[in-house]
Amino acid sequence: MRDPTVNEVELLELRPTQMTVGLHEVAAKRREWREARAGKRLKILGGHAVPTVLGPKGRYYVVDHHHLARALLDEGEKTLQVYILSDLRAVEKAAFWTVLDNSGWCHAYDHRGRRCELSDIPKSLADMKDDPYRSLAGQLRRSGGFAKTDKPFSEFIWADFLRRRVEQDMVETDFAGALVKALECAKAQDARYLPGWCGVEPG
Repeated sequence: MRDPTVNEVELLELRPTQMTVGLHEVAAKRREWREARAGKRLKILGGHAVPTVLGPKGRYYVVDHHHLARALLDEGEKTLQVYILSDLRAVEKAAFWTVLDNSGWCHAYDHRGRRCELSDIPKSLADMKDDPYRSLAGQLRRSGGFAKTDKPFSEFIWADFLRRRVEQDMVETDFAGALVKALECAKAQDARYLPGWCGVEPG
């Protein structure tokens, strides 16, 4: 197996494959980046290699680590090293997003959890909207509410689950309180279908 090709790409040229990020999570990554020394920054980047798909007109489409890429963009960084998962430059433009969708490489859901047209996915990392429940799901995982899995967009699946159980006002004004409630919800039996569920099976 060959090592993946790594390229340095302008952050402004990277295309997202999802509509939203959790800006609370982006802010945490920005703080981590600002406070990190040079060696720690290299470790951050090395531990979060950014996978992309090469698409029409040779554009790079980010398929994971959108939060890190957005944080670096917001911090004023200019470039980011990425690797290519698949070269789809030969795919017709009209079919490109369908190929991404069927490959589990894009997530066309808005900040309310509603399915949208693939054409609604923004063309810039800066144009992704805030979904506070995505931030809550990310913090829930880091707090042991569910396990990390290989299922694509698992945090978004959890975000949609939490969207129906934790009030948005609480998420936006009392994030710590919302996390406590999310941890309770995550252990419930009605969450057992979710990826990485860590609850107890009924005995």
